[in-house]
This record gives sequence, structure tokens and C-alpha cells, in this order.
Amino acid sequence: MVTLPFLRILPSLVLVASLSLSGTHVMAGDREQAKRIHDRIAGVPPSADMLDSMQGLVAQGRAYDAAMLAMQHPDFYRTTLKNWATPWTNEEFDIYAPLNDYSATVIGMVRDDIDFRLLLSGDILYVGDSALGVPAYNISDNRHYEALDEQHVDLARFLVATTQSSVMGLPVEATAGVMTSRAAAKAFFKDGTNRAMFRFTLINHMCTDLEGLKDTSLPPDRIRQDLSRSPGGDSRIFINSCVGCHSGMDPLAQAFAYYNYSYDEQSDPEGLNGRLTYNQQGQLDPVTGLRVQEKYWINANNFPFGYVTLDDRWDNYWREGINQLLGWSESLRGSGNGAKSMGQELAHSETFAHCQVEKVFEAVCLRPAQDSADRQALNAMTDSFKASGYQVKDIFANAADYCKGE
Repeated sequence: MVTLPFLRILPSLVLVASLSLSGTHVMAGDREQAKRIHDRIAGVPPSADMLDSMQGLVAQGRAYDAAMLAMQHPDFYRTTLKNWATPWTNEEFDIYAPLNDYSATVIGMVRDDIDFRLLLSGDILYVGDSALGVPAYNISDNRHYEALDEQHVDLARFLVATTQSSVMGLPVEATAGVMTSRAAAKAFFKDGTNRAMFRFTLINHMCTDLEGLKDTSLPPDRIRQDLSRSPGGDSRIFINSCVGCHSGMDPLAQAFAYYNYSYDEQSDPEGLNGRLTYNQQGQLDPVTGLRVQEKYWINANNFPFGYVTLDDRWDNYWREGINQLLGWSESLRGSGNGAKSMGQELAHSETFAHCQVEKVFEAVCLRPAQDSADRQALNAMTDSFKASGYQVKDIFANAADYCKGE
């Protein structure tokens, strides 16, 4: 009979079911969950003593505290956070790129529970302890951080907070967190029109590309001259496509008008020894005759009647139209001068907070949010993140708690 095979395995199924209800299995579940939390947070197995301590916390319903305990492992900083932040530092999203001042600053801010909104506006930089004997921080190369990487330095112990204004030659008002790090300048200010810095900041810290923010209802009055109004001879392409991104992006990217990445194109075509430069008061570009970098005036003949950049004033046109949904802060004006205030505009949005939660969730749970329960959890984690003073460790602990049973 077809029922006989099932009847033969029925006793085994009953045994398995009974074991799953036993107290022994519950304890094993706590230990397994504790180990999973440590593996996801630190990327390595816990020691026996650590696992015992974490298991005890999980058994008490304190998985959040167990995750916080796991963050004491050096590999949370040296591996997990480095892998989390490194793809943001280059256009290829390469997770294997060397440590640099961008990724090190992210790691230091997380370690020190710095309000993460300062990521895009703070006069902040993390370097290795001078006692380590590695090459000193240099504004024209990355040898300092590469040495920290090669020596597998404990970043939890040997990263030291300093300021960009004290070591990079920037005035305080020109510092804008990781956007004015050397690594970001090399990746996103090198050549081009500085729009790349804005675009990749959106991707990395607002979790959206420009295509997701396209709004053709906004005025095109701040779109620069280099953008043709009839690409391929068809003005409909500009009206129905190009304007949707550039009408919002160009007035915001104007915040970077005084910045460049300078290098010797002949001897150093990759810009490995280049540096971030900024036109301070009285420093004028030889082409524009203003503090505005020449790159903002390139290809002016594409549309001579387009916008001519004269300063670094920015305006957030996305406070109107469909992109109001990004949750802009009512405490800010939505306009200003320079990268620092523009970075504050982005980082004080609801979308910035939610994006950090999304990124941590994927890093810890090893998957994106999939259903309504996940989305509710993300919203709760975002509320907790904000209530904590924008401390990233809070997100890691909550995500590890949520996904401990997977």
C-alpha cells in the first residue's frame, strides 16, 4: 500500500517532534542563536567563554545585549565594518579596496558612537595611532591606511580621531565628512563635473540612484550649459528624461563648485598621488576668474543659454514635488552655500536614516527585506536608530536580534 512507507517513518517523526519540544533543544537553540549573532557581527566564531556569556543573554531575552557584546571583538571593526563601508569609497563598489580615510572615518565614528548624520558634514577624520610606526597621514597618497591594512591593525584600539581642518588644509566651513575625504575626492571629484560626488552620495547614503528621483515637473533653470537641450537632435529626450534628474541634481551639486582632485595627468594618470583641492577665499580659478572650478564651465557651447555657475550656492528643488517623500527636515532651510550645509540637508532626511538601517540589515541578515514583517522591523529599527542619537551600533544590535533565528 502507498501508506506503508509513511507508517514506517512515523515513529521517527514523532521522536523528532518530541525532541523539538524538550528543554534540551531550547538551550541548544539559545546557543545556536548566540553563535549566529557573533558570526554575523564579527565574522568569526566566538571563543567558548564569549559564547557562554552570549548564550546566557539570549536565554534571558537580551539578544540585543549579546550583539553589543559581540561588537567588542576586533574583527567587527577590522572586517565587518570595513567590508560594510569600503564599497562606498569607489565607483566600482569594490569591497576589496584598501582601507582609506573614508572607510577609516566610518569605522571610527561607529566605534565612538558619533551621531552618524555628521558623516556628510563633520570636520572629522580618523587616522592610525602615531605609535604604530606606519607612514604618517599624507594628503597626497594612501600609504598610511594601506600600512594599517597590511599589518592587520586592531582598528578598535588604534584609530585616533582628528579633524580634516587640522591635517588636510581645509577651512572648517569646507569640511563635509566623508565627502571631503581624500578617498572620496579621488573617486568622485577626479575629472568629470563633480556630479559624480553627488550621485554616489545618493546611492551610498540615501539608497537610491538618480533614476529613482526623476521628476520632470521641476524647473530646469539651474541645469548647466554642458547638458544639451536636444541630445541626438531630439529635444523630447531632454524634456522627458534628462531634465527629470538634472533639475534636482544640478542645484544641489553646485555645493561642490570650489572642490577638485588635482594630480599630474602625465606622470600619474590614475591620480594615485593626487590630492583634494579647494578654492578658499581669494583663490581664483584661472579660467573662470572665480572660486568656481573650471569643470563647472566646460562644454558651455552645448547650450550657451544654460545656467552659469558663479558660486557654491545650493538649493534643494526636491523639497517640492514627488521627492518631498524623502522626508526633508523642517528645521533646515533647504538652501545654503557649500558642501557642509548640503550634507546636513541630506543627512537630516528620513531617507538617510532609513538607508543606514537597510544597509546594516542586509549586512547582518545576509538578505534584503522581503515581506511586511521585515519592513515593519526596518521602520522600528529606524525609530530606534534616531532615538539612540544616530548610533550605528544600535542598528547592528537590533538587526542581529531580529535575524538571530534565521
